[in-house]
Amino acid sequence: MSTTPSPSDAPPPSRIPLPEGTIPVAIGLLVAGVCSFAFFAVGKAALGSEEAFQPVISLWFATFALAPGFFLPLEQELGRALSARRAIGQGGRPVVLKVLTLGAVLAISTMVVIAALGPWLRSDYFDGSWVMVLALMVAIAAYAPTHLARGVCSGSGRFRSYAIVMGADGLVRIVLCVALAVVGVDAVGWYGLAVAVAPLLGVLAVASRGQLRVDPGPPATWAEVTPNLGWLLLGSVMAAGLVNAGPIATNLLADGSEEGLVTRFGYGVILARIPLFLFQAVQAALLPRLARLAASGQMDEFLQGFRRLMVLVAIVGVVGVTGAFAVGPIAVEIMYDSELSRRTLAVLALGSVFYMLGLAIAQAVIALHGHAMVALGWSVGMVSFVIATWLIGGEVFRRVELGLLAGSGSAMVVFALALRSRLRAGAVPTDGSVLEALTDMPLET
Repeated sequence: MSTTPSPSDAPPPSRIPLPEGTIPVAIGLLVAGVCSFAFFAVGKAALGSEEAFQPVISLWFATFALAPGFFLPLEQELGRALSARRAIGQGGRPVVLKVLTLGAVLAISTMVVIAALGPWLRSDYFDGSWVMVLALMVAIAAYAPTHLARGVCSGSGRFRSYAIVMGADGLVRIVLCVALAVVGVDAVGWYGLAVAVAPLLGVLAVASRGQLRVDPGPPATWAEVTPNLGWLLLGSVMAAGLVNAGPIATNLLADGSEEGLVTRFGYGVILARIPLFLFQAVQAALLPRLARLAASGQMDEFLQGFRRLMVLVAIVGVVGVTGAFAVGPIAVEIMYDSELSRRTLAVLALGSVFYMLGLAIAQAVIALHGHAMVALGWSVGMVSFVIATWLIGGEVFRRVELGLLAGSGSAMVVFALALRSRLRAGAVPTDGSVLEALTDMPLET
């Protein structure tokens, strides 16, 4: 009698296990997101006004435009290379040393540029505060090892430690902010430094438990650690820049009589991201599973699952936009004791929906080895934002809102075309590309 299993003996798609680490990553992301909402409320209350809190808001969005943009690609490539070595029983210490060198060069170069731009940043961006310029440099120095630690954890299969590093960033930040408020500190620079140093405690915690140790192994070549680095770097910088561009552009476009404008716009951006935060946490589990379906040859099931995922995003988006229009102003008043119009909140929420759709599709494209296409999509989005914001007339909020809508929408369209192209070409995911898709989360908090 034949022992060959029949098609009916194969496990149904629903029983295909999630890739390791998806649940801890989702939890870490959700914790970091929740803490960011609390930080905005506590920080403003501690400093007493939106005008006083504005330099911290400016630092916040500049930090999360630069740090993930530059260092997330190093995290991804380190995780991929370590995972590949782990699969064949080789130690990854030489790989870590190579990426550490790249990270140090990139961090130092970024800090030098910030220092060179210091006088302009102090006067035109940070309301005359040199401490905020220093805090931005400290943030770069802190987030470089944070992302590399996350790369070691993901590539070594230590996803609980990965989640600790991610979640501790938000938790430490809010704890430091509350501590400063309790002791009565009202100097804005201390709150900026709290944002800057927050990620380091999580790194120290996992390092003290030996979770960053990597075994010796064969020498690593640059080709081993940088096959997709250029495309990943370009895409990551543009994606992180686009999702944080609103408050930055508002700061640069507002005149001196519009104090507190950046803080109020920051409230709108963070509230409009609620569906995006929640969906990213769920997506960390759903999208890699779909990629595994494709990797096992079940492309029909993959396409059906991906369509359901897009429907879920659309439903979340409709609820988010409707909620932003209906109760958004009330939420801003209750949470932050501030005011924003229904139009602003609804348009920001719609932009987040487009970004959410684009992010989901982009992760699928990365799983199908379309790194260059993803870099192109985020670049198109960023350029579209700049052009739209420049061409649109009227008040600052209106220009930036519609610019974000145009940027996210154009990126989404490029990704949709790229996904169709990769599927028609017969591209199939691998474990390495699945890991890159799982950790490709430009929305940092």
